[in-house]
Amino acid sequence: MVPRAVPWFNALSRLACFKRKKLSVINDASIEVKESEKLRQIMQTILKLGNALNQGSARGSAVGFKLDSLLKLSDTRGRNKMTLMHYLCKLLSEKMPELLDFDKDLAHIDAASKIPFKDLAEEVQEVSKGLEKVEEEVTALDNDGAKFAGFQKALKGFCNTAKVEVQTLLVSLYTEVGRNGESLSQYFGEDLVRCPFYHVRQIFAVFAKMFKKARDKNEQIANRVGS
Repeated sequence: MVPRAVPWFNALSRLACFKRKKLSVINDASIEVKESEKLRQIMQTILKLGNALNQGSARGSAVGFKLDSLLKLSDTRGRNKMTLMHYLCKLLSEKMPELLDFDKDLAHIDAASKIPFKDLAEEVQEVSKGLEKVEEEVTALDNDGAKFAGFQKALKGFCNTAKVEVQTLLVSLYTEVGRNGESLSQYFGEDLVRCPFYHVRQIFAVFAKMFKKARDKNEQIANRVGS
């Protein structure tokens, strides 16, 4: 076996395992939430419902609401004991049925909600450390003479290419993905400290699941009644 080749393969493995897909998933999820017209209309409907329920009070003329309120719709019940989430789905099915499949607009939100942004940064750092070991390997090969000159040349080429790749990932991680994520919080008027963008992703992932569950439940009830 080529002397000290193990660090090279370890670094290559780390680089291969660090998939750009994670970054793309987070980015795509942020864009999908902001660009979904169906989600925007649903949130407008929720605001109107909230104002109608609070009519006559100071809260009856709200111009917006906190995102975490979306997660309370399944816990809040009306006089008929139906949850607001079920009522929302019922209302939409009667007035705007084309919005019921809004979760299809958020194809990446569930996966994105499971990716800790901090872990991604640590993975990049791990790859960087792996490349440092590769550079140590290149230096060590100087002591082996011409026998491994070809291997050393290939290793240097890999090292240079990998460095550019890691630098690109770092830039992408801390700029494009981070910027889009933070803009998502600001887009909904949330404070970045109170509601950072990873929290926003989690809220919409849970809301989409809760909405789908209530929608399906309503459909089951309607089918039983109709049969």
